[in-house]
Amino acid sequence: MNKIRNTVRPKAKEKPVSRKRFRSFEMLNSKMHVGRSVSGFLDGKFFSRENLAKQIPFLLYLTLLGVLYIANSYNAEKTIIDISRTKKELEELRFSYITNKSDLMFHSKQSEVALKLVNSGIKESLVPPSKLYVKVSK
Repeated sequence: MNKIRNTVRPKAKEKPVSRKRFRSFEMLNSKMHVGRSVSGFLDGKFFSRENLAKQIPFLLYLTLLGVLYIANSYNAEKTIIDISRTKKELEELRFSYITNKSDLMFHSKQSEVALKLVNSGIKESLVPPSKLYVKVSK
């Protein structure tokens, strides 16, 4: 026979369970009836007629919160889409502004204006402008 298998091992001494650990749970359970609530829910007693009637306002409240949450998320999505659309429109308007401004600068150059007026018979003045002085009499 094997000596190692037949030897009896001494059991480790078990520490006594401290009641201090469970005191807080027992107080919580006695005040809030946590154990009964959980067991009632798991049993199905939660869905009995009188308990369900007591819970209707809370269930309606939860339903209202859910509807408000969904509405808020839809509103946020709509706002994000509007912001994106506005950004694209602003970018297009900015490009249009830059293009029109560069066209105006090109067409308002003196050489371009003189070139366009050649066909109409108006010539460019070669004499520089002079200042006119007005005497104010009192």
